[in-house]
Amino acid sequence: MLKDRKAKRRMFSEQHNFSKPNDERALHLMNRCAQSVMQELEDITLAYGQSDEYSFVFHKKSNWFKRRASKFMTHVASQFASSFVFYWKDYFTEQPLLYPPGFDGRAVLYPSDQNLKDYLSWRQADCHINNLYNTVFWSLVQHGGLTPVQAQERLRGTMAADKNEILFTDFNINYNNEPLMYRKGTVVLWKKVNEVTLKRIQMPLETEEKEVQVNRTRTHAILLHCDIIGELFWEEHPEILTDASGLLPGKNSSCS
Repeated sequence: MLKDRKAKRRMFSEQHNFSKPNDERALHLMNRCAQSVMQELEDITLAYGQSDEYSFVFHKKSNWFKRRASKFMTHVASQFASSFVFYWKDYFTEQPLLYPPGFDGRAVLYPSDQNLKDYLSWRQADCHINNLYNTVFWSLVQHGGLTPVQAQERLRGTMAADKNEILFTDFNINYNNEPLMYRKGTVVLWKKVNEVTLKRIQMPLETEEKEVQVNRTRTHAILLHCDIIGELFWEEHPEILTDASGLLPGKNSSCS
């Protein structure tokens, strides 16, 4: 079953002319879909995505859908899939969507905050491992003149240091200079943002409207490309693992 899903994903990317090893359009589209899911399901406190996968973390005290795992899974998958189709043309301006894509999912209950942090750390470490391999592999194929089979043989048994050496020596690529989105993946979380807008209002005892500056505090699902394996990220964003109600979208204020 896993092989079938991988084969379908590979076929989809080939038929829609995805760039290798990373298609920036596809990654930005996936990120936009994740934001759409979080805006629709506000009890999600964090999302993490890399390649063609996304993980969504619901608040530990969430009582949405009476905590039925099947409801969480189907709502996230359906919102993500519909967003993927809806926003496709914004990112693939010259490549039409040839057929509707499908997304699957599963719900997992982690017994502790540390278990959740370990899972997300593993996801980001997996992002690094896979991206380093793919970067070297496709450099060997696209610029080194090797066939895919020859590239696989060249990389068989190599460690991270070996792959970095191949990139730098053979292709003058410093892996540390590759975009953070490729190396770290994408974190989506809620953040309060101050917005300034102009509004026309009629002041008392005046006949004409005037433009006044209105300051609003809104909560947005923002994108970060940063390390989540170390403790610094969790120290800077404690609301993810605690009571995040103060950061939910609906908790906005404004003044003029």
